[in-house]
Amino acid sequence: MADWNPLRRLLALPNDSKVKTLAVAFVVALVCASAVSLTAVLLKPRQEANLRQARLARMEQMIAALPGVAAVMRGSGLTTLETVVVDLERGAVAQEIDPANFDFRAAIADQSAALALERDSDIARIGTRPRFAPAYLLRKEGKLALLVLPVYGAGYQSVIHAYLALAGDLRTVAAFNIVEQGETPGLGARIADPAWQSAWPGRQVADADGVIRIAVVRGGATTIHEVDGISGATRSTTGVTNLLRFWLGERGYGPFLRHLAQGGAQP
Repeated sequence: MADWNPLRRLLALPNDSKVKTLAVAFVVALVCASAVSLTAVLLKPRQEANLRQARLARMEQMIAALPGVAAVMRGSGLTTLETVVVDLERGAVAQEIDPANFDFRAAIADQSAALALERDSDIARIGTRPRFAPAYLLRKEGKLALLVLPVYGAGYQSVIHAYLALAGDLRTVAAFNIVEQGETPGLGARIADPAWQSAWPGRQVADADGVIRIAVVRGGATTIHEVDGISGATRSTTGVTNLLRFWLGERGYGPFLRHLAQGGAQP
């Protein structure tokens, strides 16, 4: 009686059979691909957690390097910043969200809860904006001493992610740190150079009337609101200007900044 079991029939073929060779190769490739896919799925949460920790570590390093900030933290008995989640629509802290469990990158990716931006208002070229975003606060003797805001926007070849640290007056830049970018090496990628980022502290993001003025300019800076551009990196530095102006404006953290300024240290 003929054996209709396809596996046994395949194994019964001679080892030099092309059919058997191709079938075995296909099975091995399928098993390997499945193993790789399974490993990637299982490791993804750990990889995302590691990336999150790396970004926070870079932010903490930036803050620790700010003149006087380490002393403020020691004097107030603080070792970390207070984290809050901001409802960008209301400009207030979202008390219903636990900051410890909030993932900003996941919120950015969640299109179902995002606000679609009109072209005229989308100067950062991000398309949509999440409803919630984190903010990090440092207080001294009940007064706001430092505010750190994660910001992002389109550069020339990539999405630029950065941290903007503002002094307690919410107008003076304490630090600006690019934490992720994929701009052209040797040109736009120089926005991540510590030497260029060191030019930011002391710049004013807005004028006396509250109009956002911060900008990266070609040639040399001539006002307190300007930072020198980078030769050959006009599009990347323009992206930095635009993302800062967006996130400091009405569609970004602007309402929250006003809320902080009007309510003192309590968000």
